[in-house]
Amino acid sequence: MSDRKQFIAVMVVAALFVGWLGWRSFEVISLNELLKSDDMVANYPYQHRVLRVEGDTAIMGSLRSHSVSTEEALRAIFPSMRNLPDNHRDWQRAERQLAQVQARAGEIVLADSGIDHVRWELDQNWYHLLRMKSKTDKGL
Repeated sequence: MSDRKQFIAVMVVAALFVGWLGWRSFEVISLNELLKSDDMVANYPYQHRVLRVEGDTAIMGSLRSHSVSTEEALRAIFPSMRNLPDNHRDWQRAERQLAQVQARAGEIVLADSGIDHVRWELDQNWYHLLRMKSKTDKGL
């Protein structure tokens, strides 16, 4: 194969790869725009979002996981609740609201024709940014 043909083949493969990456980014952006357009989801203190798409599965950020309890997540979102007793009705209300908003976010994403599944993943970046903000606020 000539150098010119090899070069063209490499460029075609590279263009396809870049196009595929662009499509995946566009898909994530458009799903996140759908989430932002829903009042219930958009007005919640934590912005539920699609982190990435793998095939027909949207990987979405969540504040809770096996390693982070719902109570820890709610304390991060609502610092004013930290001093409330565990059985206070505001905890129950906040848990229900978080569950409702997360379920609504999942429904919105599943309504997209290219998405058949949602997998929730701890939003480590959000917690990292929260810690950084906390350090910055203490430093001021």
